[in-house]
Order: sequence, then structure tokens, then C-alpha cells
Amino acid sequence: MGKKKLLLNKKYLHHEVDIRNSKKISKIFKAYSKNIKVIIHSAAQPSHDWAKDNLITDFTINAQGTLNLLNSCLQFSKKAVFIQLSTNKVYGDNPNKIKLKEYPLRFKPKDIKRYKNGFDENLSTDNCTHSFFGVSKTYADYLAQEFGKNYNLKVGIFRAGCITGPNHSSAKLHGFLSYLVKSCVVNKRYNIIGYKGKQVRDNIHSYDLLNSFWEFIKKPKKGEIYNIGGGTFSNCSILECIKYIEDNKKIKINLKYTPKERTGDHIWYISNIKKFKRDYPSWKQKYNTKKILDELLKNY
Repeated sequence: MGKKKLLLNKKYLHHEVDIRNSKKISKIFKAYSKNIKVIIHSAAQPSHDWAKDNLITDFTINAQGTLNLLNSCLQFSKKAVFIQLSTNKVYGDNPNKIKLKEYPLRFKPKDIKRYKNGFDENLSTDNCTHSFFGVSKTYADYLAQEFGKNYNLKVGIFRAGCITGPNHSSAKLHGFLSYLVKSCVVNKRYNIIGYKGKQVRDNIHSYDLLNSFWEFIKKPKKGEIYNIGGGTFSNCSILECIKYIEDNKKIKINLKYTPKERTGDHIWYISNIKKFKRDYPSWKQKYNTKKILDELLKNY
């Protein structure tokens, strides 16, 4: 595991601690207490498929780990801003219940007027299939809300779509866009899982996401939820991405197709980010899908 703490520069001190270890988390919070101004909680077990076979590990990381951090914040750093990085998977497969129309490269909602901006925070998190990962993240999401509303902590819950960026450490089971680009460019092959590759995701660059956090930090609320993602500004289907890579790199990708989709996987999901934009009008997106893909392709 290496050293417990490593001084990288004068402004950054790294503690290598498992968030499931409540005693060690508490010790860190106690040591810095009122000097802690912001907690950005993005530690998680991120894979749907892996969670199914590792239920206890998945739940203790995503749920118990979140509880440990929130409890320590309450006990030692009550004035700090706490950002909970949640996920659109708290909505389970409810997004799949809308009627969709199939196009050559993607699905689109039939009721385009109603869903022109994507799904907002009023989408139900109930009566659906979540995947076990979705369940553990939903528990953490609700916990963060309650600590904000019941204990009066400055907590923001960001229900993110697909997060990406040039240094994204993607893997087969998570990190959709970065892994797709890496697989296509390096290996010249990609395995499409379900929905004919026409499933749509919005993608938010780490730069834009961190800027949204910064806006919240400057003017925090207590237990507020926000859908955050690329929205209508930055989204794509798998087939659209593959076509863009093939055209850009002048290569042909060898595609394998697995008809059975992942449990709880979304067919069409775009985040309606109007609520966040209304509360934080200074926030502007910089990266659309083309700009994100160009950056990823440059890296490979």
C-alpha cells in the first residue's frame, strides 16, 4: 500500500486510507477539524457487473464509506462544504420506460418536446431495477440529502452522467467513453453490449464538472440534488462515437456484438441540467462531445 501519507508539494498532503475504515477517517477529520473547508467525495466502487458478485464489498464502499465521511464531517467539520458525487443510476431503469424511436445511429424519445432537455430531478428513483451498484449509490445519495436537511450541513448531491477526461483511468466495466476510444484506437476492436450500439449517453468533461463543484462551494445549499452531465450540449451514442473515430483516424473497427444488455443499463439518458444552471448561472460548459473525443484521440 505504500506510505500512509506522502507530501507531493507544499500544498498537497496525501493520506492513503480506506473510506470503510471509520476510525482512520475520523482521525483525519479530528486532526484538521475546522481547517477542513471542502470535502469532495468521489471514492466509489463504480461497476454494475462487478457489484453483482461482490455485494458486501460494493455496499460497504459506496454506502458505509459515505456514512463514515458524513459522520466525521458532522462531528468535526460542520461548517465545511460536502460534495457527494452520485450517479444517474439512482434512477434505475426508469429512463427506459419512455417511448423511443430508432434512428440509424441512435435512439431518440418519441415525445421530443417533453424530453428535449433530458431527464430532470423529478424522475422517480422507485419502482425500477437499479443494479446492485445503483442501490448502494442510491443509499449514499439519500444519506447525503438527510445529513444536509436533518443536520443542516452544506451538502450538494451531484447525480452525474458519464464523466470523462484525458487522464481517465477507464476499464472494461466502467469509463465508457475513454475505454471505447482506447479499445478502438489501440486494439481496433470494440464489444458493443446491447441496444444495437444506439444507446445514448451524455458526457461531462472533468474540467466542467470541477467547475460546477466550485460554483456550489462558493454558494452552497443544504442537501440539494442536481442532475449534472453533458446534457444536450455533449452527448452521443456508441455507434456515433465509433463512426467519429473511424473517420478521424481513417481506420476500421472490428465490432463484436453482445445482444444481452447490462442490468439496469440506460437506452437513452441525457441529464437535464437546467436546475443547476438556474441556481448557478455563472457556470458554463466548455467541452462538447467532439472536443472531448478529439482530446482523447490525441492522447492515443
